[in-house]
Amino acid sequence: MTISPFAGKPADPSILANIPKLITAYYTEKPDPSIIDQRVSFGTSGHRGLSFTGSFNENHILAITQAICYYRIQQKIDGPLFMGMDTHALSFPALVTALEVLAANGVTVMLSNDEYTPTPVISHAILMYNRGRTKNLGDGIVITPSHNPPQQGGFKYNPPNGGPADQAITDWIQSKANEMLENNLSEVKRTTYERALQASTTKRYDYLEAYVNDLESVIDMDILRDSKINMAVDPLGGAGVHYWKPIAERYGLNLTVLNETVDPTFRFMTRDWDGQIRMDPSSAYAMYKLIGLKDQYQIAFACDTDYDRHGIVTQSTGLMKSNHYLSAAIYYLFQHRPEWGTNAAVGKTIVSSTIIDRITKDLGRNLYEVPVGFKWFASGLFDGSLGFGGEESAGASFLRKDGSVWTTDKDGIIMCLLAGEMTARLGKDPGEIYQDIEKKFGKSYYNRVDAPANAEQKKMIKKLSSKQITTDTLAGEKITSILSAAPGDGAPIGGVKVIAENGWFAARPSGTEDIYKIYAESFISKEHLEKILKEAEEIVSSSTAPAQTQQ
Repeated sequence: MTISPFAGKPADPSILANIPKLITAYYTEKPDPSIIDQRVSFGTSGHRGLSFTGSFNENHILAITQAICYYRIQQKIDGPLFMGMDTHALSFPALVTALEVLAANGVTVMLSNDEYTPTPVISHAILMYNRGRTKNLGDGIVITPSHNPPQQGGFKYNPPNGGPADQAITDWIQSKANEMLENNLSEVKRTTYERALQASTTKRYDYLEAYVNDLESVIDMDILRDSKINMAVDPLGGAGVHYWKPIAERYGLNLTVLNETVDPTFRFMTRDWDGQIRMDPSSAYAMYKLIGLKDQYQIAFACDTDYDRHGIVTQSTGLMKSNHYLSAAIYYLFQHRPEWGTNAAVGKTIVSSTIIDRITKDLGRNLYEVPVGFKWFASGLFDGSLGFGGEESAGASFLRKDGSVWTTDKDGIIMCLLAGEMTARLGKDPGEIYQDIEKKFGKSYYNRVDAPANAEQKKMIKKLSSKQITTDTLAGEKITSILSAAPGDGAPIGGVKVIAENGWFAARPSGTEDIYKIYAESFISKEHLEKILKEAEEIVSSSTAPAQTQQ
């Protein structure tokens, strides 16, 4: 990818989102369901889009929320629905619309006390309510486009297991919502916002207190407090912005909150690799300011806008690469959580580093490898068969200290605090722990790149199988296996993974852009990695080329 000359630099006022126009477009632009890009479309994490392009507007939220109401009836889900939002400009309008529909349908809704609500906090609330219940179960709605630019909106559903809805659920909701769009929303029940707020079914819930007071069940807060380890957090203007001070005060932590500004333009961010504003804590460009402070704090960290992703800055390495921190966290947790069951497995996505495989084997644990998307870990975290679930894009969660479920959605807050716990207990920061891992298990060279692909090519890449790949070598090594399904659960990976002895690549089409993603790793050298990436594009190109017409 081409790095913008503006990457890592402060945002110029000329690129800031026009918030009044953005919110006006949410209400005035009406999506045309005959245009595919304007239909409801659930990706790996809910429906996302832009109001200006007709892909995230009031009609979408009306249809999706009514579809969720129908789904709840079908599944006999009659407990409360826990709903929260992040700090993106479109999140509050979407919450208002959703509440109007939920109230009209008689759904009990648990709203925060006028506070933003991180994704993992909603998952935690659902699980706390449902604990020990077999009926009257609760579920949730999370209103966020995650780390994406300020002008985007997002909306996702979490069923009673507290995690992101699986594909069967989202397919049903998506289909029903699009049917309602096609019928001009004639089925949608709706009341006014004022009446919705006053409805007996609309209740207040102190998400912050419930979550903060329970953190000691998942993180060793005593060692964090007693060590007085010097930590800092940049909330990045996200949903957890007001959580950090209560956490520090409740547990007596030496934690500095660097910036509590909330601004829907996110003008305080430095620009990401492509020059856009993006609240991605795994990006060195977005994290430029915090990286610059690394020598002032033993551990510094940040989360994305809905707080399901983490970014860890250490004195030893600066901003840790996502795979490196996941590896260090797994290596630490499974040696310092004695109450976890011996059968608790390690969960990783199929495009995460093979270092995790080697660590897992050394720990004597089972590996559970799944397609991209955190929803694949929800059931394992729920029943405790997974001790840890993590994905290559800096999202993870893990069990409570006693081996029971904490969250079934990604939790950036506990991943940040874990970095402090690791440093306090071992006297080494996570970067130093990963350096020890490399000495023991080998040095990994990992990268992800994008390659162009039109709609037809993306369809073909999604269906690629071993039969279509004719070469038997990758970067000078014999190919040992070709996967189109994940080893952990047998689910299709939506692409292909080609593995040799000391390297591999995976190719998956993008759901939103005319590109496909190539993930690759080498245990030999950077040059070997570059060779894998080059050959990966050639292999995919030849495997998806149209058959030659016989003369």
